[in-house]
Amino acid sequence: MRNRSTGIVLLFVLLFGVSCSKFRKIEKNPDWRVKYESALNYYNKKDYYKASVLFEQIMPIIRGLPEAEKGQFYLAYCQYYEKLYLLASEQFRTFYETYGRSSLAEEARYMYAYSLFKSSPGANLDQTGSKEAMASMQEFLNRYPKSKFRDQALEVIYTTQERLDQKGFENARQYYKMRQYKASIVALRSFQNNFPDSKYLEESRYLIIASKYKLAEQSIYTKQRERYQEVIETYKDFIDRYPNSAHLKEAEKMYTDSLEKLSKLKNFNI
Repeated sequence: MRNRSTGIVLLFVLLFGVSCSKFRKIEKNPDWRVKYESALNYYNKKDYYKASVLFEQIMPIIRGLPEAEKGQFYLAYCQYYEKLYLLASEQFRTFYETYGRSSLAEEARYMYAYSLFKSSPGANLDQTGSKEAMASMQEFLNRYPKSKFRDQALEVIYTTQERLDQKGFENARQYYKMRQYKASIVALRSFQNNFPDSKYLEESRYLIIASKYKLAEQSIYTKQRERYQEVIETYKDFIDRYPNSAHLKEAEKMYTDSLEKLSKLKNFNI
């Protein structure tokens, strides 16, 4: 059994060595046509690394020739399948800028935006790339409103919007976590203005109540009356909007306590 396993390993090594040797010979071949046909063959076999190496070698040589269009398009896809998404996006952009009248230009524009989307990070990181991807995809839809890629493009836009939505909320909520309540109120209001359809609106409005309540607690006596009154008014607006909110019990406690504190402050003529 051990000898059989060793034999299989040796056979694999031998085949791998032959494959590499063949590829090296193709790389060194001065005939670009051999490299072009080999690159297409590797691409069809889904060996995208070898295909991309060969395409990159011959692109400067075949530029202006009929083969260059397919070579550029496949090179972009090779890098996409290799998960080199930023490089792929640049290759797809080069394609549609160079071959704007090609029947593949529409797909290249879509893949440019989609590659940007694939390269963008999760919601916990900087979202500059996500914004660029969403803008590029929207531009694609504006150019090709009836594209066969329309549904996928819309899905990218929705997903990216949710990612930006989450990031915006997390950024605003961070001020509350750091107990910077004035900044928290400003940031949460800004979030609401920027994301009026956000699924986090309810929680952001609750956090404004909580921020105002915490701020009132920390304030000097001369400012407490005004700030507890703001808690009360903000609470009333909140329950009008969300009468069945999951945060209702906590918000009601702050509202009740604010009423009591306000009553005491009035009694003391503060």
